[in-house]
Amino acid sequence: MEIPSKYNPANSEDKWYSYWLKNGFFHSEPDNRESYTIVIPPPNVTGVLHMGHMLNNTIQDVLVRRARMKGLNACWVPGTDHASIATEAKVVQKLKSEGKSKTDMTREEFLGHAWDWTEKHGGIILEQLKKLGASCDWERTKFTMDKDLSQSVIETFVDLHNKGLVYRGVRMVNWDPSAQTALSDEEVIHKDEHSKLYYLKYIVEDTKEVIFVATTRPETILGDSALCVNPNDPRYTHLKGKRVIVPIVGRSIPIIHDDYVDIEFGTGALKVTPAHDINDYMLGQKYNLEVIDIFNDNGTINDKVGMYVGVDRFDLRKQIAIDLQEAGLMEKIEDYDNKVGISERTGVAIEPKLSMQWFLKMEELSKPALEAVMNDDVALYPSKFKNTYKHWMENIKDWCVSRQLWWGQQIPAYYLPNGGFVVATTPEEALVLAKEKTGNDSLTIDDLRQDEDVLDTWFSSWLWPISVFDGISNPNNKEIEYYYPTNDLVTGPDILFFWVARMIVAGYEYRGEKPFSNVYLTGIVRDAQHRKMSKSLGNSPDPLDLIAKYGADSIRVAMLLCASAGNDILWDETLPEQGRNFSNKIWNAFRLVKNWEVSETIEQPLSSKISIDWFDSLLSKSIKEMSADLDNYRISESLMQLYRLFWDEFSGWYLEMIKPSYQKPIDKATYDATVEFFEKLLKLLHPFMPFITEEIWHFLGERKEGESIMIELLPEVTEIKEPLLTEIEQSKEIITAIRNIRKSKNIANKDSVELKIKGGKLTAESESVILKIANVSSVEVVTKDVAGASSFIVKGIEFYVPLGDNLNVEEELLKMKTELEYTQGFLKSVLKKLSNERFVNSAPAKVVEIERTKQADAEEKINILNDQITKLSNI
Repeated sequence: MEIPSKYNPANSEDKWYSYWLKNGFFHSEPDNRESYTIVIPPPNVTGVLHMGHMLNNTIQDVLVRRARMKGLNACWVPGTDHASIATEAKVVQKLKSEGKSKTDMTREEFLGHAWDWTEKHGGIILEQLKKLGASCDWERTKFTMDKDLSQSVIETFVDLHNKGLVYRGVRMVNWDPSAQTALSDEEVIHKDEHSKLYYLKYIVEDTKEVIFVATTRPETILGDSALCVNPNDPRYTHLKGKRVIVPIVGRSIPIIHDDYVDIEFGTGALKVTPAHDINDYMLGQKYNLEVIDIFNDNGTINDKVGMYVGVDRFDLRKQIAIDLQEAGLMEKIEDYDNKVGISERTGVAIEPKLSMQWFLKMEELSKPALEAVMNDDVALYPSKFKNTYKHWMENIKDWCVSRQLWWGQQIPAYYLPNGGFVVATTPEEALVLAKEKTGNDSLTIDDLRQDEDVLDTWFSSWLWPISVFDGISNPNNKEIEYYYPTNDLVTGPDILFFWVARMIVAGYEYRGEKPFSNVYLTGIVRDAQHRKMSKSLGNSPDPLDLIAKYGADSIRVAMLLCASAGNDILWDETLPEQGRNFSNKIWNAFRLVKNWEVSETIEQPLSSKISIDWFDSLLSKSIKEMSADLDNYRISESLMQLYRLFWDEFSGWYLEMIKPSYQKPIDKATYDATVEFFEKLLKLLHPFMPFITEEIWHFLGERKEGESIMIELLPEVTEIKEPLLTEIEQSKEIITAIRNIRKSKNIANKDSVELKIKGGKLTAESESVILKIANVSSVEVVTKDVAGASSFIVKGIEFYVPLGDNLNVEEELLKMKTELEYTQGFLKSVLKKLSNERFVNSAPAKVVEIERTKQADAEEKINILNDQITKLSNI
């Protein structure tokens, strides 16, 4: 096959992805191999690919492809989440644009529209992931509203209810007036806001005495049930048993005395609105206060007070401030910064509201999940998130699992004609239980009314690692036994509690073991100004546009090179350019090697033989270190090491050491070894850069239909010859120094130079490499200084390059003095470290020994430089 002069990602990517799919390389079935399993964090079914998805799924693909190439039975389960609130909001918005309303429809009619929307827009993101190269087992694609997954959710709810862990009750919840549903605490984001602080006048009944009360929410005075002061506050002790009049409303409410009120804060008086503040609600329960709910579900004022009916809560805030001022009941208004709870899904301010909801008791359920992370049975990367996790789990509250929506799994609770309810997986089972509970055998299914609410979306996704393998309904099936627990989870720290913690809870409750062993927590992709990328800011590039411009491999490299666990990524256009440059480097190196003429008759040079031996050891050492990095989820570091290995060591040094002279052939032994190295490097690169490595691998040798680099085994570590690595590193230093002399003295590369050595000698192998690469005509060991030569020092050995008339003594002295100054500074830093007792006593012995070696080398170099400067100054 003719090798194109340039790599074309567009042609390669479509070709090889289709090839992988056709051959079923992504698909997994249980067999006798060790399994490796990842479940994808299911994106919203109607979502589209963004930069965060790119990062997360690239990391997952690296882990899965590596596992596959380690000989494991790798299974990456893809899927999507039904996203109750977000999807229902989009469907409602679509209906509104068509002049239709959810409230005018039956549940079945609305769900028909929701399914139509999902089928039209759903799954787009999964198709987009294919462009990235994601090697998911697409035959296993799941959706949290699939029949089997929904059945798992219903069975779980029923089971937890039967265990006494699910209960129904009126509680203060976070109410989203836009979505018109309750939210869990974790779905509320607290944002700083510039607000106003309103000082209202409450007049003590039957007196002219005024008590000033400060509030950020004057509209809630409609629901005031009491005014609270501290019993130890001398300003208000005379008011025990008294009442005040609510401004404008005119309602008489009691003054209660409770040490909940901080004497030092504000005026020391607090208005109590039990229906619309969690702390007020607790005070209301303690003092048996009236609960007055003033809001409709959509955030407008209801008719319970008979004032401002139908007015939106924020419009009322403005109007009531005007009315209070006109009535002389407003003392003053101040600017005030406070935190406001915002719905994560709709972006509107939440409203604390008393509501009948379903809750799951979490205190006992969460204990195994807390212990698992604290004991590192489930390891978090980076581990700094353990403290956050611990804080959440130790302060966990009961989970509000009901949502006032229609899109989702409908709560399997059935209300009886004369009060009460039963919980069952089907209406038929519910009827049996209803007859048992009531003793009324004449009941029919039509007599039962199923709860209108659905379960929180997280109540389906917390079962994800189990339900995708049908482990709830069929707990002993072959697949759940083989694939569970899964291995790694890659997700963002923002859903560590939302999702990760709850999956761990579910794992121990329903499988008796952890759902995964490791959790890799990614950072957030930000722009150069450190802003989170978002559509609203217009700072987020379209990932598919980036792939089209640079190629998927380039974008993957760009993401991974700067993506250490838990740290944010600062994105700019130079990153994919770096990735594209690396792809070009690989391609050009491949073309260089494949275009060499190979001779089976010429003898292998000594320089090539030693170079092969060296790179073989270096490759093994790199494989060992890269593998350790990947095992510890240092993915960025592993790729950077591989990047340098290919760019600097293989392309920059090895190919230079072994390449034939211009228009001359290369010996077959060297060529074969080089192709073998190239193939090993491609295999190491494949998890990071799947497309270009597959393309080159097929060019590199004869391949049969059905063969692929992605199912090849990774290269293994062979003998690592440390003395040889040290020897060649010394040779590279010598070559670099000679090149620097050539550059500074304008000596052309085609002109050979001599090399004199004092105080040491080179092996024949090292000498052969130096002779070739540095174009050295001869190497001679001398016992005296060489006059008229430029010198340098490597590992305590003095080297001279005779220059004849080209030697400039002043320049040479300046160079030596600069090098001396640098070496003295370096020695100072080493001595500082070695003088630190804590470092010497706590650092590994090997690390300390390296520092002592640095000290000895620097001291020897300083002595030699001083000697050379003295001698050169006397010329």
